[in-house]
Amino acid sequence: MRGRTLPGDQSPDFARAVAALRDARLRPEVRVTEVPAPQRIAPYAVALTAEVVGAAGDEDELASGRFVLLHDPSAPAPWEGEWRVVTFVRAELEPELAGDPMLGQVGWSWLVDALEQRGVDYANEAGTVTRVVSESFAGLADREPSVEMEVRASWTPEIGPALGGLGGARPDELGAHLLAWSDLLCTVAGLPPLPEGVTALPGQRR
Repeated sequence: MRGRTLPGDQSPDFARAVAALRDARLRPEVRVTEVPAPQRIAPYAVALTAEVVGAAGDEDELASGRFVLLHDPSAPAPWEGEWRVVTFVRAELEPELAGDPMLGQVGWSWLVDALEQRGVDYANEAGTVTRVVSESFAGLADREPSVEMEVRASWTPEIGPALGGLGGARPDELGAHLLAWSDLLCTVAGLPPLPEGVTALPGQRR
């Protein structure tokens, strides 16, 4: 997994952050692929896409998404920090949810709950929850309506000091933010949570 860097420049903090993302133990239903990171947003960036599939033997895609980690040592004012996570999650839901007025609030609460359950600190969060309802007519009128939910969210990770109190940040903590996002992805996909005490194996990576 490689992040984008400035020519001739190195960032040990960013390298440790990328290593933390690589080492995150995702559920086996989550398949992760590194993709080109966005350009000109930050000096350092890494991007991942993921899809959630069913149980063994069931390759149907239940949800998909994108996770981008940005790093700018200058701490841009809009971020209120040196790091920024930008995410996207999408899944098809049951048709009867099309008219649920609470769907947006529920989708956002899934993200907040995922972050809290992973015990991560964050600030300056922002996002949208969108529902897309598709209805078919005429020659396709026999098709059931479909509902798609999209959750777009970004936040600034607040990571602790280096071990030993020597100053600096602990980018290794950023792996927990990827885990929280993958929890959201699995929730939107409709997967039941893992039983308490069960540790996920690393998800398949490409």
